Amino acid sequence: MKENIWCLENVNLYNILCPHKLKEFSKDHFQNYKNGDLIYLPGDTSKGIFMISKGKVKIVSYNADGNEVVKAILGKGEIFGENAILGSNERADYAIACTEPTLLCPMDLPSMHELMRNNERFGLSIYKLIGFRIKKMERRFESLIFHDVRTRLCGFIKDLAEENGVKNGDVISVNHFYTQKDFADLIGTKRETVTRLFNELKQEKIIDYSRKEIHIHCMDKL
Repeated sequence: MKENIWCLENVNLYNILCPHKLKEFSKDHFQNYKNGDLIYLPGDTSKGIFMISKGKVKIVSYNADGNEVVKAILGKGEIFGENAILGSNERADYAIACTEPTLLCPMDLPSMHELMRNNERFGLSIYKLIGFRIKKMERRFESLIFHDVRTRLCGFIKDLAEENGVKNGDVISVNHFYTQKDFADLIGTKRETVTRLFNELKQEKIIDYSRKEIHIHCMDKL
């Protein structure tokens, strides 16, 4: 019997936002980006949020040495720019399309606030999502400072399992959209290191994996 390990109050943000807008707007309402296109940058006015309808978006900042720090890589059905809901008037990070095409469904703040007022469960889920992301970001930065690369990768896999893993017997299966380059960017290492570590974990029979799935056989050893 399959058991969902984590869900966002069973609220599907994609089903609520994008089909809702499709009924009211033409296809021109959606925004199409190419790989590497800037969606917004620090200092831009926060006018609303974005839902990813197709493709991937990475949220990044740059440290004092000019090195890119990848804060998140988001895929279909996920939202970003959500700090606007909390009253932030300016963007603090760079949002960059990292696939081609990347199709976004934008929603202005008045429409978003109306949806949240009319759907209490949805509104609570949005605030829960924002809080969850803040805590996840804090854990990631702490891990970058204090943990070695293998520990960081194992922690990231655990997070994926807690977010959307499905338990089937003793195995936890996780569907994901990340490339090994994505994993490397998110844990602050090189793609070759991620490949080596995935192979080590597989040889130790802790996980098995394919291009879009990770099967966790021994959660306690991650």
